[in-house]
Amino acid sequence: MARVATRLGLQAKSFDLAAAGFSDAVGREISGDSMARLTEDWGRRVAEQRRAEADRANRPSPRGERLTQRRLPEVAPISTQANISTDGAMLLVRTEGWKEVKVVAISEVRVQAAWARSPAQPSRRDADPRLTLARHSYQAGLWDADTMALYQYAEGLRRGLDYCPKRSSVNDGALWIKRITDLNFPGVPQIVDWSHAAAHLWAVANAVHGEGTAAAQQWVEPQLDRLWCGQVAQVVDTLDQLDLQQPRWPDLVREAPDYFRANQERMRYADFRAQSYPIGSGTVESAANTVIHHRLRRPGRGWTRDNAQAMLAGLSELHSGRFEHAWYHLALN
Repeated sequence: MARVATRLGLQAKSFDLAAAGFSDAVGREISGDSMARLTEDWGRRVAEQRRAEADRANRPSPRGERLTQRRLPEVAPISTQANISTDGAMLLVRTEGWKEVKVVAISEVRVQAAWARSPAQPSRRDADPRLTLARHSYQAGLWDADTMALYQYAEGLRRGLDYCPKRSSVNDGALWIKRITDLNFPGVPQIVDWSHAAAHLWAVANAVHGEGTAAAQQWVEPQLDRLWCGQVAQVVDTLDQLDLQQPRWPDLVREAPDYFRANQERMRYADFRAQSYPIGSGTVESAANTVIHHRLRRPGRGWTRDNAQAMLAGLSELHSGRFEHAWYHLALN
């Protein structure tokens, strides 16, 4: 009964709705407050276990430790191609205000034949293989970047990324994400999400030529074509030619040349596509909604930090498809 109640407490939009669903399902009454205690207490146990596992995964190597020795047991390991994406989402924390929840999503990348599209609707992706990201797992918490690094690495070990032969990391370009991913997975190609890069060019076009104008469209399309082909240096040259001292332009426009210049290595989209790497970070952006916002960003006064961390731990396991595994693992310990 407790297992069913806890799962409902994580899935429903509120503890009162979870309590009503539990009563309908099993014919026993339970209050919303009792539902909250059950769910949050289980989440705290998960959070404590995940904290211990993150510490174990990141401890210095003792003398005599074998390279083949697993620090964490694998759960649904990825043996072919994997992607790791990290992001942040805002959550209202009681007495603290809006705080960033950091979340990592690890996915299996499946490569299929190119899309069969209609000639009447050509797309830049027409010749590219079709990539599907599946079998996702998540870790989310109210952590700073360095703490997130510990959990990101631990989740990578659970999914077997240290043995996975082909890996990538698509993100929004934030420097803290680049730093911790480089630390945990050195040598893994890091890619700036295509949509974020394209949005920067659209922002420049709209600011310089007018929002939604034909002139903005005419300016941006050649830049997008160059960016798609990995010709970032040409995009930078075009941006450098703009009069960036115009006071009416937003900072994003003035900073655009340096943004693309600094990210040239992570915007080699032609190379990444040729190697069947994903170039979109939609998986982790969706995680912000499915793992965090759907359950925790509800109207009201927000969550205490302790209760939010407990819920985030439980929700991470639920949406990773590991609720049953986590439940029985905790029951045995």
